[in-house]
Amino acid sequence: MFFLYFNAPNDLICFTNQIYLLLVLETGDVNYASVSDEEWKKKLTAEEFYITRQKGTERAFTGYDLFNVLEYWNTKTPGTYHCICCNTPLFESSTKFDSGTGWPSYYQPIGNNVKSKLDLSIIFMPRQEVLCAACDAHLGHVFDDGPPPTGKRYCINSASLKLKPK
Repeated sequence: MFFLYFNAPNDLICFTNQIYLLLVLETGDVNYASVSDEEWKKKLTAEEFYITRQKGTERAFTGYDLFNVLEYWNTKTPGTYHCICCNTPLFESSTKFDSGTGWPSYYQPIGNNVKSKLDLSIIFMPRQEVLCAACDAHLGHVFDDGPPPTGKRYCINSASLKLKPK
């Protein structure tokens, strides 16, 4: 048993709201459009927030995880890659391939858990942005130079993923 001490009633409210947010985000029982940037910042690391909520890109060949133990761009661990924001399963390790780009690459997402939209952020270089279909987290981009059977290359930022090994 442990006790929590608070200086003011608002401390308790703040603490319980943070716990509620973490539980709600993990269980998926939330309208993600209503989650504020401040709430996302409480759940995510600075790097995860930058990548997923501000459409950032991590440096190639660096990989990412909380303790920099895994480099998802070159790991061969079997399992399922989930959205770091909402825990939606996105890619199976069986669809991962070495694209030589320095980012984890997959030729097929799980079901309709990933969506894409036109990205015109770079002049003269239109591309398709890849988003989590559940929470709109920016994952990376998809290109038409992947292997069979789809011919697609989902080039994904490691910071947007959480590997759940089998």
